Amino acid sequence: MFLSVESVSVRYPRAATRAAVDQVSIALAPGQIGVLLGPSGCGKTSLLRAVAGLERCAGGRITMAGRTLSDASAGVHVAPEARRIGMVFQDYALFPHLSVADNIAFGIKPLPRAEREARVAAMLDLVGLAHAAKRAPHQLSGGQQQRIALARALAPSPGLLLLDEPFSSLDADLRESLAHELRAILKASGTTALLVTHDQFEAFALGDLIGVMQQGRLEQWDDAYTLYHRPASRFVAGFIGHGVFAPARIEAVAGVPSVRTPLGTLKNVTECPLPGAYAEGECELLLRADDIVHDDTSPVKACIERKAFRGAEFLYTLRLASGERLLAHVPSHHDHQIGEWIGIRVEVDHVVVFGPQAR
Repeated sequence: MFLSVESVSVRYPRAATRAAVDQVSIALAPGQIGVLLGPSGCGKTSLLRAVAGLERCAGGRITMAGRTLSDASAGVHVAPEARRIGMVFQDYALFPHLSVADNIAFGIKPLPRAEREARVAAMLDLVGLAHAAKRAPHQLSGGQQQRIALARALAPSPGLLLLDEPFSSLDADLRESLAHELRAILKASGTTALLVTHDQFEAFALGDLIGVMQQGRLEQWDDAYTLYHRPASRFVAGFIGHGVFAPARIEAVAGVPSVRTPLGTLKNVTECPLPGAYAEGECELLLRADDIVHDDTSPVKACIERKAFRGAEFLYTLRLASGERLLAHVPSHHDHQIGEWIGIRVEVDHVVVFGPQAR
């Protein structure tokens, strides 16, 4: 692995007893993009700062390309400027008095002039802004400024690039498209990168591997598909995507597991625990909004309590006659009214269940 973070902990002297980062382990191969995702205060930025060398590790070890950058037990802490790590901050920190080209050249001043100019030209081409070389940063849009900050960070050819909430100052409509652009740029340059965000759509658009954090701990480090369809914990299941937990019971019918739910019994399900996995088979089933299908012919009916227009679809909040609430994505040409009862059915390829939560 190119980047290896092994059981790293970070503690702040004036903080409570809980560590800001608590024994987190992640790894990235050369050229991979990792994303740290989670709510505010979960420890993702503290972990990024530890990799950068801006925070000392209270425990654990960080290596990059086989070189030890931090080792708490051995007292090793390589200074940030000696780590060959580039960083893009939330506000980009572009120099307003320098042109776009001079901003990119700032970190490579020791290079001979011809080599420096060639490197700046290559970075401008990479981010698609060769036409703006002589312009001032304030003359560019927010997305263009983000790309210039990226070009400046890549110019010295860092071994690793770190990005802290790089889209936080941009309009929501721009973020996902820029995330795809950023991924293409990083892949074109072969850069290994680690990024922090609280937005799961950015994480899905960017990351080869995504780490979901909560209260300083890493809940799961996996690709986006696995995080969504096979969450390792109840927190990950609830944090990723739109979904609810419905009471369920795992039973064996002719030796084959089935799951009894408020929407009927799911038979011949795959990846289902055996009934003995939970006391009396009682559990809670994760039902995503895309597991619930609007079907007027279904005998199961639900009342629309809320709806949110999403362009191509509505996100309906539904209530069953039993009182259970569900979420459903419904094509927007199915424009039903709040208070209306509609038919629904469940479609799942595999079940995700957890033990019942204490009420």
